[in-house]
Amino acid sequence: MKATMVKKPHIRIAVVESDPLRFVGFRALFDAESDLELMSATVAELANRKDVDLVLLGSRNGQNLFDVMASLKAARPDLRIIVTGTGADDETILKAVAAGAKGYVDEAASPAEFVQAIRIVNQGSVWAPRRVLSIFIERVTSSPGRIFPAGRVTFTDREKEVLELLVAGRSNKEIGSALGIEERTVKAHVAKLMRKVGVQNRIALSVHAITHSLVTSSR
Repeated sequence: MKATMVKKPHIRIAVVESDPLRFVGFRALFDAESDLELMSATVAELANRKDVDLVLLGSRNGQNLFDVMASLKAARPDLRIIVTGTGADDETILKAVAAGAKGYVDEAASPAEFVQAIRIVNQGSVWAPRRVLSIFIERVTSSPGRIFPAGRVTFTDREKEVLELLVAGRSNKEIGSALGIEERTVKAHVAKLMRKVGVQNRIALSVHAITHSLVTSSR
């Protein structure tokens, strides 16, 4: 009998709206990894690319990074996103993770670290610099539920329940089921929450809720 070869799971990675040289650089970086397949794609294309497992998203566009992440999450809620950049400050990395990114890798990192980050994130874990994780843990320990400075927006008890489930990644249907209310009622609550906070989508609402300590527990 022939020995059975154990193959690594194939990981399809999209580099989002990157300049050609950056894409070539990433391709060279992963060339030796037979299980990593790299492609270039736009945000619009990714909505229909269900075969893509993970996205590398550059942070060069500043605040626009969070808009792109919101668009990606709206089109593909299951998509794993790793933000890449050069010298991002700790708060930006924390906010990227709060917005739904599964990791941050500095583009000065070694090829081995990049590959490890991709494998770790693809398995469902989070990858970020140790100092950032230390800050996160320190803030949670010293003041539970207050990772970022507190905000001043106030909500009803029901709105808080909806917001906490939304931040936990639940769909309108799941929130309705958990709270015993209709899905259209959940939509109405979410719309009111967005108006109160002054944001245009669920991802931005989640980011605001986390960064302004509007939720105090996870479900």
